[in-house]
Amino acid sequence: MKIKDLKAHCDIPCAVYDPYIAQFASLSLIRIVDLIDELPDELTKKDDLAKLSRLVQQKEEHAAEVKDAVRVIWGDYFKGPQMEKFPEIHELTHSIMLDASKCKQHIDRDAAEDLFNKVNRFAEIFWSTKDIETELKISPNPPMLKLVLPVLSD
Repeated sequence: MKIKDLKAHCDIPCAVYDPYIAQFASLSLIRIVDLIDELPDELTKKDDLAKLSRLVQQKEEHAAEVKDAVRVIWGDYFKGPQMEKFPEIHELTHSIMLDASKCKQHIDRDAAEDLFNKVNRFAEIFWSTKDIETELKISPNPPMLKLVLPVLSD
């Protein structure tokens, strides 16, 4: 029997989880929506149509990346003690999934910002379960929004 390509998180479990992937992808979604909004209202040039096509494709991929990163952490990392401490995690995760789908279905900056804020809350909860303090830092990447990041020791 010939096995085709398979994709999976390591499922060891490796204990190496970080919500930054979802944060970066959700931040990128906002930037992509901004770039789409900067295109002319009437796309008459082939280059503009090609750019729109590429941007929409990237928007779709980043929304899927948010869903995948959050799903893995929620499914593999969160266990009884973390869920008891943060019972909102189930509803928050479900809401992130719905919002990421909305971002795939529409070109809506408000929806992308809502997703970003929820992913930031997810990151805040994640780091709190590890007893790691967080801080808000402005991303150096457009649209330069505040990210919830762990306070790292030297």
